Formats: sequence, C-alpha cells, structure tokens
Amino acid sequence: MIGVTVLGSTGSIGVSTLDVIARHPERYRVVALTANRDLDGLYDQCLRFRPDYAVMADPDSALGLERCIRHAGLATSVLAGVEGLEAVAQLPEAEQVMAAIVGAAGLLPTLAAVRAGKRILLANKEALVVSGRLFMEAVERHGAEVLPIDSEHNAVFQCMPSGFEHGLERVGVRRILLTASGGPFRQTPEEALEHVTPAQACAHPNWEMGRKISVDSATMMNKGLEVIEACWLFHTRPERVDVLLHPQSVIHSLVEYLDGSVLAQLGNPDMRTPIAHAMAWPQRIESGVGSLDLFQVAHLDFEPPSLRRFPCLGLAYEAIAAGGAAPAVLNAANEVAVAAFLEQGLRFTAIPEVIRRTLEEMPLADGEDLAVLLETDAEARIRAERITRQLV
Repeated sequence: MIGVTVLGSTGSIGVSTLDVIARHPERYRVVALTANRDLDGLYDQCLRFRPDYAVMADPDSALGLERCIRHAGLATSVLAGVEGLEAVAQLPEAEQVMAAIVGAAGLLPTLAAVRAGKRILLANKEALVVSGRLFMEAVERHGAEVLPIDSEHNAVFQCMPSGFEHGLERVGVRRILLTASGGPFRQTPEEALEHVTPAQACAHPNWEMGRKISVDSATMMNKGLEVIEACWLFHTRPERVDVLLHPQSVIHSLVEYLDGSVLAQLGNPDMRTPIAHAMAWPQRIESGVGSLDLFQVAHLDFEPPSLRRFPCLGLAYEAIAAGGAAPAVLNAANEVAVAAFLEQGLRFTAIPEVIRRTLEEMPLADGEDLAVLLETDAEARIRAERITRQLV
C-alpha cells in the first residue's frame, strides 16, 4: 500500500484528497494528517482514518487534540508546530505528500518533503511563488517528484509531451494557456467593486474553495500566482504563459504547439480529478467525479482578462519579470491584504493597492538564499500591515 501524508487535511484540498483515498482503501493508507487550528475537524479525520501521526501547527490546539486522541483510545501520535509538520513530511512510510497548506506557511514542510525525496502532490502554489528556483533545484538534487494539483497546472501537465523539463522549444510547445473563470466579479461594474463584501468575494460561481483562495480568485491574484508557478513547473518564461477567461471552468488549461495544434484538458470543476490523477500517475483511478456532459454545457466562452478590472494579475506578471524575491514580496503583501479584507474592513479595491505599494517600498533582494527569502517575506508583511492600517 502507498502511504500518504496530507499537509492541510481539513482544508478543501485535504478533504478532497481523503475522499479519493477512501475510495481506494486497498491502494492508499493515511500516514499523517495536519491542520492549523481546526481541532474538531482534524479529530474527526483521525477517528475515521486512524493515521499514525496528527499535527497541529498551533501548539495550544495540539494539546487539545492530544486529550481527545487519548480519550478515544487511538494510537495516533500528536505533534505540534513547524517542527511537527516537517517531521511528518519526511516520514519514510509515506511515499506521497499532499502539500495543501494555504499560503507561505506551507513552504518549509513542503521543502522538507522535497529533501526526503517524496512524490509531492503540490497544491501549495506559494512554495514555488516564494522560492521557485531554490525549490526546483532542491527537487532535482534530492530526486523528488513534483506533480501539480492546481486544476490548471495539472491540465497543462496532462497536455505536455515528455521531456518538457528540458525546454518547451525543444519539445515543440509554443505557449501555455491558463484558463480562469473570472470569479464572481467578471461582469460586475467596476464602480461597484469598491463596495464588495467578503461574503460576495467568497461566492465563487464554479468552485468550492477556502476563503483566502476564493478572494484570490475574485481579484485574479490566484491566476497571477499560477502564472509564476507555471514558469517554474514547466521551465518557461512569463511571456509564454497567457491567461484566458473561460467562465464555464470546463477547459482547465491548454497547451499550444508549434504546428498549430492546441491540446486541452476538460472535465467537471471538481478538485478530485487532478488529485486522483497525480496520486495514481501514470495510471488512472476512479475519483468520484461524474462524467462531463457536453450537451448540458452546450457552449464554451472565452475572453481576454482586463488588467484594469484585475490589477493583481498585472502585478504578478511584473513580479515574475522583476525576479529575485519580488514574487515573495507579492505573495506576502497579498496574504496580509486579503486577511485585512476578510477581517478588518479593508476595501476590496485596496487589495492591489497594498500589494503595489509594498512592492515599491521593498528593496529588490536576491532570491537565491532561503534565509534571505524568509527575511524578505517577514519584512514585506510588516510593511504591508502598515500600509493596510493606513487604508482601513
């Protein structure tokens, strides 16, 4: 049986991963589950899947989970903090690690899994956004395997020829087309965006996601981060990665070849498809996702994204072009701004303003050293929080 550690098991990706695992009890075994503060959610998962280890990033929550585990008579060992996350990411009995912790918090445990040479099911795009070059060099150095879970990157992976890691030109690929739904505000009058509420921003028309990623989808920062991630995953430059609005979310992404062929991956908007694909690759297994009914879909629409409506997408292209630690600054400022929008009353339209001003204030640091990247991330958050306080 294949042992699996799920980093971020109580989030939407983690829950979908466990759903796929539960459909194949003869094939997969849960080795470790982790969460931040969702004690009840992780405890319920421990009761069902009986992992060897459970980790809570929050130490106080870990103490509570420990009491629940002992009272239930489970043999699960409870760990806490970043050290616990890194430990379960490297367990020899776990061949696969689902990296689904949201935000930059997932960087260190995902890197730990890379150093252990695991098959990384990468749902944490921030790991590549913050430390792309270091991350991919570590993958090669330690013989790890990275398979993308984001529906867009997984779709690109499925449409790519073998050998793409040696350069897209060498395998006849002209460009990558990442599709985006446009979120809930694709057609909202721009003047109305000023008054968007967190509930409206989190109401994605096609996907069920966590609050942070739902807001990122509404601003299209999520797509900007995916552009950066695609550059590292597929060894290409940002000018070869285009974004295409596709409101039906049926075509998950496309790859255009030099001969004019365009390959696309289609499916219902359900994250269990890319999860099952990556877990079983190069084989295929049942995911629980229903068949795509193209007669019901009836038509597929496409349009270019407006950088005026979605300035965060433009900021992401600028950051990857600037290189170095600029993407890390972009990501840190975005996390601060989104949290302030959700919790402190920051205007929706002020999110890109916080990011832009943080990028302008931060000196361009080298992106070749992990310590420097982590220091840059911390400093960017401090500056973004100060800017946010000025705008709330």
